[in-house]
Amino acid sequence: MRVFVDGVPVYFPYAYMYPEQYVYMCELKRALDARGHCVLEMPTGTGKTVTLLSFICSYQLIRPEVSKLIYCTRTVGEMDKVLQELKRVLQYRNEQLQAENALTENIQKMMAVGLTTRRNLCLHPAVKNAESREEADATCRSMTASWVRAHYSKEQEQAAHTPVESSNAVDIEDLGNSSSKLCGFYENFEKDGRDAILPSGVYTLDSMIEFSKEKGWCPYYTARHAINIANIIVYNYQYLID
Repeated sequence: MRVFVDGVPVYFPYAYMYPEQYVYMCELKRALDARGHCVLEMPTGTGKTVTLLSFICSYQLIRPEVSKLIYCTRTVGEMDKVLQELKRVLQYRNEQLQAENALTENIQKMMAVGLTTRRNLCLHPAVKNAESREEADATCRSMTASWVRAHYSKEQEQAAHTPVESSNAVDIEDLGNSSSKLCGFYENFEKDGRDAILPSGVYTLDSMIEFSKEKGWCPYYTARHAINIANIIVYNYQYLID
């Protein structure tokens, strides 16, 4: 359904809207127009998430300067639910705009991305199987930190200029063997993904992992790269206050 909230055409992906949802949108409109703070509360089960997403996504159409929505959740499960709801909201909105011949290329380019910890997004077994978030972060940094990568490059350069004694049988895989271990997914991202333009759409955690896996990139750093250009970001409260 489409409903006007103080002059804003809102595309709501359900056939019925609770009165509380309409009032919620009105208060959101007032807060956004005033560029101020707002504390809102709705009864459990009355659709706070879809109400907020529907209004913000519609508000962005008429106020393109409102370029980024940051939606924080407490758990990864809640994050995934928000992203799934967002997919439904945007799909419905775009279908209605297309029917009205108002679907432009810029609207179709909207991007939303979820960001969580390395442990939840990483493809590297050593990080993925870490027992704690702290261990996962430390393991990742031990393979991706700038000084680690610089040390690895130096070792490789030295090894390339080290003569091999013909009297000793040396496996070519051991030539230039480094004490520094790098992450291939991160190296691929640095090589090809850092300046890449990601396709538009809603990236759930699973879809970000699948997309990155196809490219051979690190999903965690791909997601971090994407938040710079995304219109909507969904992540944990800890990322906002860290």
